[in-house]
Amino acid sequence: MKIIGTLLLIVCFLITLALGAQNQELVNFNYLVAQGEFQLSTLLGIAFGGGFAIGWLICGLLYLKARVSKNLLTKKVAKQQKELEQLRAAPAQE
Repeated sequence: MKIIGTLLLIVCFLITLALGAQNQELVNFNYLVAQGEFQLSTLLGIAFGGGFAIGWLICGLLYLKARVSKNLLTKKVAKQQKELEQLRAAPAQE
């Protein structure tokens, strides 16, 4: 599965490079505080890279949240199993 994901990522990167090579014209880009002329390929690369980074950040944070939740629940289950074993053993001692 990792190989397929890596190949898909490489293909997306190559497609981005091919599109960037075909879009060399200058465009005016207005952002909040100023305006500038950039190559269209540069703007496409920044948008693609920014979206990719934001996507990885969001997925990473959600994965981390899920792992922490899983670890807390695993500890809680282990604690409850110990308590259950103690309760089952207690009547036998009386």
